[in-house]
Amino acid sequence: MAFGTFGVNGIKKTEPIKDEKDSTMELLAKKKKELDDLSFEVLGNVIDQITLSTDSSDMIQKRTVQDKVNETVNNILFETKRHLSLGDKQRVCNSVMDEIYGYGPITTLLNDPTVTEVMVNGPKNIFVERGGKITKTEHSFRDDRHVMHIIDKIISPLGRRVDESSPLVDARLPDGSRVNIIIPPLSIKGPSITIRKFSVDPYTLEDLISFGTLNADMAKLLRASVRGRVNVLVSGGTGSGKTTLLNVLSGFIPNDERIVTVEDAAELQLQQEHVVTLEARPANIEGKGRITIRDLVVNTLRMRPDRIVVGEVRSGEALDMLQAMNTGHDGSLTTIHANTPRDSLARLETMVMMSGMELPSRAIREQVTSAINLIVQVARFTDGTRKITKITEIVGMESDTITLQDIYVFRQDGFNERGGVIGKHIPTGIVPNFLEKIKAHGDNIPASVFKTVDLSAESSQRRY
Repeated sequence: MAFGTFGVNGIKKTEPIKDEKDSTMELLAKKKKELDDLSFEVLGNVIDQITLSTDSSDMIQKRTVQDKVNETVNNILFETKRHLSLGDKQRVCNSVMDEIYGYGPITTLLNDPTVTEVMVNGPKNIFVERGGKITKTEHSFRDDRHVMHIIDKIISPLGRRVDESSPLVDARLPDGSRVNIIIPPLSIKGPSITIRKFSVDPYTLEDLISFGTLNADMAKLLRASVRGRVNVLVSGGTGSGKTTLLNVLSGFIPNDERIVTVEDAAELQLQQEHVVTLEARPANIEGKGRITIRDLVVNTLRMRPDRIVVGEVRSGEALDMLQAMNTGHDGSLTTIHANTPRDSLARLETMVMMSGMELPSRAIREQVTSAINLIVQVARFTDGTRKITKITEIVGMESDTITLQDIYVFRQDGFNERGGVIGKHIPTGIVPNFLEKIKAHGDNIPASVFKTVDLSAESSQRRY
């Protein structure tokens, strides 16, 4: 902040002179408020003059409403003797249409193909994720009531409600995007909305290779593992790409097998013909009718599945999933929240204990060892990229411990000039024990896939 001196009645005093950047920001904020106020006024006028049909895809009605919005904007500007540029008028009209047919200020963000997640932290703070990086946007709501109005537009068609007695909602938008809503008093700074967008065109294995998530040799191993009915656990933190990877791995399941998927909110996009998609259901307004992931996993066993794909194990369903893997449902896939392969085993053990079955730790670990063959660890790096950091085999038990061995690891070598992560995926030279199982199903992995090139790390043999 600069300072200047000026005289008033011969008296000199020093006052701050605003920087040019500050002045520009104030002007932009003032202009935005002016356009927001005009949009709100236009919306009120238009809503009073139209009757909306229940069919939101009625294009004739939308054109009629669009014409009414344009007319109302021009009338208000004429009556108040104000002038707006063509671009500003268009922004006002778009804002009103978004309020009527979309989700208000976040509509354009949801329509932006580069945005993967939209996060509303109260009315004035809206963030998005692009390319793995989170940034704040210039979009905002008027106040908490405005946010609550949009929340109502999101959940009402789904037969859900949110209020002080039920301040949490997990739901799915018509396009498949996953939405979480939490309101005061649980959310202190106002209503919060988190939307993970649904990918219209799911990523392919080639996409992940081009992104650097894995290399071609790792892809050969994972493809053969799924086709060879190896049980796979995908482990990773929040936003690390677990579901994306699970979707890609599921694509390797042969077309002639019956697949049953179980998810909290359906996100998987399997392309096979014989797929049954199951989705958990929350309790209704009376607190009844809840169907959990565990209920669905138990029911799945009665549906004659060749493969079971569970979007994520979070609780007692872990025991049922392990039992399914141990009773003829080889080649099943699931994900878990954990930062390392070792952590994923600890979490699995805890989840099995949550099932209510009083099993000793050794018995649980024996179940895990016999059920799961492979752990694929994924992580999101500081540059926003997602990578497989380890492909780890569960070897067996030694005393009361589970023995692991890394087949592939990611070695980070530093950062480039743009802050991007530099590194490479390296085979440890260890050939997995389940290779014979893969060969029995007709796949033959070349030895070069496991040949170590350069690994100066410590021994890859690990114990849990």
